[in-house]
Amino acid sequence: MSAWLIANKTTLIAFLGTFCTLGIYSILYKENKLYRLFEHIYLGLATGFMIAQTWIQVLEPMWWTPLRKGEWWMIFGLIVGLFYYFIYSKKFAWLARLVIGFFLGVTAGRVFQVFANDTWKQISSSFKPLIPHDAIAVSGGKAIPAVTNIDAVNNFIFMLILICVLSYFFFSFEQKHPILKNSSKLGRWMLMFTFGAIFGSTIMARLALLIDRMDFIMNNFGPHVGGPIVAFLMLVGLSLLVLFLANRDKKLNREDLG
Repeated sequence: MSAWLIANKTTLIAFLGTFCTLGIYSILYKENKLYRLFEHIYLGLATGFMIAQTWIQVLEPMWWTPLRKGEWWMIFGLIVGLFYYFIYSKKFAWLARLVIGFFLGVTAGRVFQVFANDTWKQISSSFKPLIPHDAIAVSGGKAIPAVTNIDAVNNFIFMLILICVLSYFFFSFEQKHPILKNSSKLGRWMLMFTFGAIFGSTIMARLALLIDRMDFIMNNFGPHVGGPIVAFLMLVGLSLLVLFLANRDKKLNREDLG
């Protein structure tokens, strides 16, 4: 690395990071060649990182190192893995399908086991005590925890919401009875609140990424162009430009349709 690159590394990183960020966010206007360029760069870097991590965390410690230590039977893992590449051969594609089918079955079994273990725990934990009581000692040195009045109220609300949500999914018969009809309606509202909270958390995660990039532009790139305030004004100007171009395109499309 040359002395000039070492001396200007921070500046180059700031300008390059800002240019890449603005290139990715140019999708806010419309899909363009600059956005597609950085999208492909990002996907390429992510793929390379994944390949490197696969070797570092999986293949090297679990296959290459034991093979070098004399565990010769590990070579069969390489042979089985190479069978995947027969998918590119019309004559021997059935060999790849054998390996793929085997590992799909094994993976499906493990996923079902994990799903069943998690689901059964949720079912058992859904049965909550509704009557307040003190701690109860049982055999084996364990004790049933105490349930306070507040705990009982919370458990009652939880059970009420659970029953209403489950009643919403009763499709075996028509929901004509007022109790079932109203509980189903309340369950639908509870589901909408839940989906709204999930959507809100997703938006917050996206905003966290946006705030991180804006902080980089203002505090890392800003000092090179006159300070964070100048960088902020540049971002505001670019945002207004995007809004202007988007509204202009909408008007042009309306005129073309008219």
